[in-house]
Amino acid sequence: MSQVGELVRPARLAPGARVAVVAPSGPVPEERLQAGLDVLRGWDLDPVVAPHVLDRHGTFDYLAGTDADRAADLQAAWCDPSADAVLCARGGYGTQRMVDLLDWEAMRAAGPKVFVGFSDITVLHEAFATRLGLATLHGPMAAGIDFVKNSRAQEHLRATLFAPETVRVIASSGTPLVPGRARGVTLGGCLALLAAELGTPHARPSARGGLLCLEDVGEETYRVDRYLTQLLRAGWLDGVAGVLLGSWKACDPYERLRPLLADRLGGLGVPVVEDFGFGHCEGALTVPFGIPAELDADAGTLTLDRPALR
Repeated sequence: MSQVGELVRPARLAPGARVAVVAPSGPVPEERLQAGLDVLRGWDLDPVVAPHVLDRHGTFDYLAGTDADRAADLQAAWCDPSADAVLCARGGYGTQRMVDLLDWEAMRAAGPKVFVGFSDITVLHEAFATRLGLATLHGPMAAGIDFVKNSRAQEHLRATLFAPETVRVIASSGTPLVPGRARGVTLGGCLALLAAELGTPHARPSARGGLLCLEDVGEETYRVDRYLTQLLRAGWLDGVAGVLLGSWKACDPYERLRPLLADRLGGLGVPVVEDFGFGHCEGALTVPFGIPAELDADAGTLTLDRPALR
């Protein structure tokens, strides 16, 4: 199986940069979107909202408009030479339905740019890695509560976008579930989506050689067990270098979930850090994917070999 490799880093943002905001997944609350746009303008960025961001699907109200329209928005934003970055408005569900409608040849021809999102956007992090060979940012989204209201989440993303050399060491309050240090290339996202990606056109063959970031929201322990067991049975975790566990918001109480994580991941024989502070939590850290790094599970740090953006 292939090794998780370093990916191409897009250029950092500068004041005045134009950022496109898209909604590949669920419907977007207009008030929160406007608040997020105000934050971006406060950073001296020029946010441009894609045409269908505030749409809602006529039949499936958990989708932000039709699959074709959500795909067209992302495609147009990515291929717009005046856009320096594409920020997702929110997660939810729906990226799997639109990802195969994208023209990957056209997107590759458009060149690298910054891409930010998390949760359901895990599907696009994987696709950008496998189809475009591009490093991406697992971070707060433009209409997310955390982005709008939490200064730590805002500032860590802002530093990553504008001055990435200042956040090469990502320090958390994390503690070792399995102690030790490991080196590898970062990848991952929402556990349920990584399991759902298996066997699809964008799925990477394994996480071998990777520092795998995992988090999820609103899942019972037996479902987390099922997702991890699926990844284990598929051989997807064979050769993984280390594991970073983020938030498990609205899952079962952590004292119930923790033994399951230890049971399923402890046998990998690699360092595992818990409570690393990314994902569906307050003050979520921005974690770049596709960057070689060192995990120190005992210290709760992830040290990037180079800045997330050029």
